[in-house]
Amino acid sequence: MKTFLRDNSLTLVLMSLFLVSLVGQVFSGLGVENQQRSEHGEALVGLAEFLRGGQFLSTLFENWESEFLQMWAYVTLTAFLFQRGSPESKDPDKENPQDRDPALDADKPDAPWPVRAGGFVRALYGQSLGLAMMILFVISFWLHLANSARHAGEEAQQHGQAPPSVMEHLGSPEFWFESFQNWQSEFLSTAVLVVVAIVLRQRGSPESKPVSAPHSQTGAG
Repeated sequence: MKTFLRDNSLTLVLMSLFLVSLVGQVFSGLGVENQQRSEHGEALVGLAEFLRGGQFLSTLFENWESEFLQMWAYVTLTAFLFQRGSPESKDPDKENPQDRDPALDADKPDAPWPVRAGGFVRALYGQSLGLAMMILFVISFWLHLANSARHAGEEAQQHGQAPPSVMEHLGSPEFWFESFQNWQSEFLSTAVLVVVAIVLRQRGSPESKPVSAPHSQTGAG
């Protein structure tokens, strides 16, 4: 058990922080919703009703969407773009192990089975991380869109207006404002990390160069 906790501590802590943050979002969001309803003389909502509502689900998937977009962009762009001096980049002047042809390791018994299988399976596996992030982004984008349209429909009905369809909402400034306000922050934070890591260090972190490494060294190794 002790070995399991040590070997999986990063994932366990991150998922714990995720759950704590999610619970915080749920109950603070419920408080805001009921405060607004109370000010307008409307009936308060319970936890279950709030969790099913378009507003909560829209904000939830709106944030997931931007995170998966960031990860997809980061994974795919770092495959062929460089930033000299950053541990977040491959070295443009060296052969990098990430670029090694996996077919050269097809006979290794400890290689992942898609590598040993070869052909289309190996080629697909070679792009699987980026594809997974892209699929998660597309799913989150759709869930954000569908629930944002639900929330817009709920507000429209309160004002005696016809609720928009999902496709109508897709073309609305409101939906894209929700998306772009998160996308820009994700791209900014990633770019800042790439650049500041050229000259700043975090001892013990694989996301940082060794503390004594020169600023010109590219890659975390």
